[in-house]
Amino acid sequence: MLFVFAVIVAALVLFATEALPVDVTAIAVMVALMLAEPVTVLAADVGLLAEPVYVLHQPGDGLSPLDRGLSGFASTATITVLAMFILSDGVQRTGIVQILGAKIASLTGDNETKQLGATVGLVAPISGFINNTAAVAILLPMVTDIAHKGKLSPSKLLLPLSYASMFGGMLTLIGTSTNILASQLSAELIGRPFSMFEFTQLGIIVTIVGTIYLLTVGRYLVPSRIPAEEDLTREFEMGEYLTEVVVREDSPLIGQTVEEALRVSEFDVDIVQLVREKRTFLEPFGQKAIRAGDVFAVRTDRDTLVDLLDVEGLDVIPEVEVDDAELETATERKNLVEVVVAPGSSLIGETLVSTSFRQRYDATVLALRHGQELYRQRMDHVTLRIGDTLLVQATPDSIDRLNRNNDFIVAQEVERPDFRQSKIPVAVGIVAAVVGVAALTPIHIVISALGGALAMVLTGCLRPPELYDAVQWDVIFLLAGVIPLGIALQETGGADLLAELFVMGAGSVLTAGGGLAVVLGLMYIVTALLTNIISNNASVVLMIPVAIETARQLNANAFAFVLAVTFAASTAFMTPVGYQTNLLVYGPGGYRFTDYLKVGAPLQAVFAVATTLGIAYFWGLAPA
Repeated sequence: MLFVFAVIVAALVLFATEALPVDVTAIAVMVALMLAEPVTVLAADVGLLAEPVYVLHQPGDGLSPLDRGLSGFASTATITVLAMFILSDGVQRTGIVQILGAKIASLTGDNETKQLGATVGLVAPISGFINNTAAVAILLPMVTDIAHKGKLSPSKLLLPLSYASMFGGMLTLIGTSTNILASQLSAELIGRPFSMFEFTQLGIIVTIVGTIYLLTVGRYLVPSRIPAEEDLTREFEMGEYLTEVVVREDSPLIGQTVEEALRVSEFDVDIVQLVREKRTFLEPFGQKAIRAGDVFAVRTDRDTLVDLLDVEGLDVIPEVEVDDAELETATERKNLVEVVVAPGSSLIGETLVSTSFRQRYDATVLALRHGQELYRQRMDHVTLRIGDTLLVQATPDSIDRLNRNNDFIVAQEVERPDFRQSKIPVAVGIVAAVVGVAALTPIHIVISALGGALAMVLTGCLRPPELYDAVQWDVIFLLAGVIPLGIALQETGGADLLAELFVMGAGSVLTAGGGLAVVLGLMYIVTALLTNIISNNASVVLMIPVAIETARQLNANAFAFVLAVTFAASTAFMTPVGYQTNLLVYGPGGYRFTDYLKVGAPLQAVFAVATTLGIAYFWGLAPA
């Protein structure tokens, strides 16, 4: 048990500090559990238990440390979540969500209440049936465009988008990976899994409560961090960093290619576009030889520009403002966009240099935003994270490639000719069939979901190679790593010990006349606080065994305590790191860490009350 606690503490520290990606931490946990030997620990050694316990498994259970450590990969929860990613991607590739979003966006105009209502009203129900992270990723461009067209700061809509996706995910079993994982744990520990619509009635209540909060109190608490500008160069405050220069007759750059000039330059400068003989060129133009009279739009700061002019033989073109209109003269289509680093992106932990971003994507990064931090110079070595927003200029073809790349989310609506709109009825029908079969027949959700994933391919909604791109592998490895940790916590007596400590702490509440509902509320709050620091899936794995043992010690309904943990783990409102959707809007919204606490803490408190009362009413707190 001491070994398991040591692994848990190390994992919690790594999850909270993000010293390693969460999936890497989960793999480390898995390896640690597999390497440990089944050593007997006597009560006299630990002073806690009255009988021998084992670090990983009990004699005769038929599972070795190796089997137990790898059990997460064979878990029905892991396989179900994997299948749900594929189903979500199949729906996404039809374009139905974008079509719905466009129709709703056309009705909002510049009315903030309508914009906010449309955002919450669209993402919440969608998140009940497709992965909520995917729902936010799909709708983020639409919401950003609604804000820009309505002269509203995107910050006012993006945080509500994230929050609404979270409480919308509590409408059905398949709304979040956390629900699916909690269902498996509940089945294993108390013999009661969740049905497809097990908690839909409570999910509807918290969705209504959350929507009312966001439209009233939350509306005034959510800050306007990003200027309400349609011009992206103004939004990123590029006025002092974009300039047009002309190559003089005596410039030493003449004859060099653009790529050579950039490579040997000691200055922090990017060439954004080349204008030659009234023609404008965007990347890739690295092999073009520089001529006298060439005009470059460059990204650099004023001090560097002064040195650059003298050394490289350039002159500033006066009275030219390099704005969106100037940068988009090269083509009739949009070539200046915001690009968000997506969850599971291969760029996470890398830099613009290490990824060779300019050469790899034929695109120039003009600025980089992480939360409230805005970089417009010396960006090449900034480590990229989920939700980082890049201001990118590229040709329409390059932007199309970025838009199709799962590493990115283009934060403006871009035409997608590859949407399979003819497959909309098929994809929606497959998801409805998966839900119906799981809800109305004895067939397990994992079989229904895998059958639906197969149907997506057989009907052409997805192509076979797209299956692997559809899955967020970091989430799969996270689940596979933390599930064995929860089993170890349960079987070594660790959950019993933590439950005893929780009951001791709650004892004063019961002594003071507080009932089981108050203790249930405390369980919700403890889980919510933990979830806002570490992964939601890790919180469920650690807290459900504790919740069940707490209920047993208090002679209460264990299923009610499982539901409290499940709802709390899926509604992490108070930090950007508590949930992937919060990270996803962190950069595009320009938020500060404290914004999540200011807006999310009251909402978390409201949900603690609503969820506790709802569970007590629908399921009761007395033992079944």
